[in-house]
Amino acid sequence: MHIAVFLWGFTGVLGRAITLQEYPLVWYRTLMTAAIFVVILIYRKEFVKLSGKEVLRFMGIGTIIAIHWVAFYGSIKYSNASISLTCLATAGIFTALLEPLFFKSKFKIKELITGVIALVGMYSIYHFEVKYAFGIMLGIFASLLSALFTILNKKIVNQYPARLVAFYEIGSGFIFLTLLLPVYIYLQPAVSFVPVPFDWLWLAVLSLCCTVWGQSLALSALKKLSSFTTVLMVNLEPVYGIVLAMLIYHENKDLGLGFYLGIILIALSVGIHTFIMMLDRKRLSKLPE
Repeated sequence: MHIAVFLWGFTGVLGRAITLQEYPLVWYRTLMTAAIFVVILIYRKEFVKLSGKEVLRFMGIGTIIAIHWVAFYGSIKYSNASISLTCLATAGIFTALLEPLFFKSKFKIKELITGVIALVGMYSIYHFEVKYAFGIMLGIFASLLSALFTILNKKIVNQYPARLVAFYEIGSGFIFLTLLLPVYIYLQPAVSFVPVPFDWLWLAVLSLCCTVWGQSLALSALKKLSSFTTVLMVNLEPVYGIVLAMLIYHENKDLGLGFYLGIILIALSVGIHTFIMMLDRKRLSKLPE
């Protein structure tokens, strides 16, 4: 899972490097990723016949993933990679609220508290970085969708091979974006869908490494991890991404005190949850079998 998260840390940097706007960027990403998965699945003979109900379920999750990516890259375009990646850390509070509803379990106060700390950190960033307000709102929306599709995947990931799940979901996302393409072009006629030469290179890296490899690793890891723990591990994505963005784009020069205060609070929420998990594991190990 940590390897997958490290690969995802590059997505913010690549999103800024690619000159395409968010919608065409995600359209190309889903197209290229689905094509790579087709080759892999045929070569490995991993295609499995699915029922109509399962196909519809995959299509629903794939649509959520596609919208999540559009919102995420839109957040980068309207703010910067560091802020967009930080917004994803609020997924913990959304997971703590949504997971009990989907699995009909009790709300966990400890998870809610750590999620609220992350949310306060996000508010600090929003309050002091008003010029990036729209980008922050898109990033938080992307975070909500991230928590949602992680929870939904948890319910089906053990039934099928990880690559098959990723193919159907991302392929469905491509179909969804293609169906909406005429509407988008009508609303945004000036947006170019023609990548510049270097865009092709970054799109290939984004599709093959950050998506195909990263998604396969993450779905495999999800079989052994709870969705909340997974989301908290994904909170390291901003750390990797922010470090890369600062090294490559020197984004730290554009960010004020509120951003760093927010980062500290979000890191604190991850640290507290990790400590709680260690205590719970120690307590359970002492219980008689």
